[in-house]
Amino acid sequence: MDKVIDKLAWITIRDGKFLVVRSKGKELFYLPGGKREACESDEQALIREIKEELSVDLVAHTIQYAETFVAAADGKASGVSVKLTCYFADFEGELKADAEIEELRFIDAQDKSVCSLAALVALDWLVENTRIS
Repeated sequence: MDKVIDKLAWITIRDGKFLVVRSKGKELFYLPGGKREACESDEQALIREIKEELSVDLVAHTIQYAETFVAAADGKASGVSVKLTCYFADFEGELKADAEIEELRFIDAQDKSVCSLAALVALDWLVENTRIS
């Protein structure tokens, strides 16, 4: 039976590029976010995860559903996929890598080689919908 890792992710775009992050000890970049804790709404979990990973505060009333993506989970056994429920949101503060995040980067369609499979699906969607170039 296939396993699905259910995660939330934040999409933010600056100057035609979108934000991805890389965890310590990993090579590929992925969308910032994470898993819900018990009794958390998507919005509550996303706000918490982004604060932990990037030290910024998402502006709650600007959180808007973007899309849900499913892709094979990098570094996991065959049959394991990740489902990313993605949201756009404004933020306050200065982006900086925190917790398990080693690096953050704004990328565009030329940077496919550094993306996890799920980030690649999101990247392609953003390009198709002319959100980034």
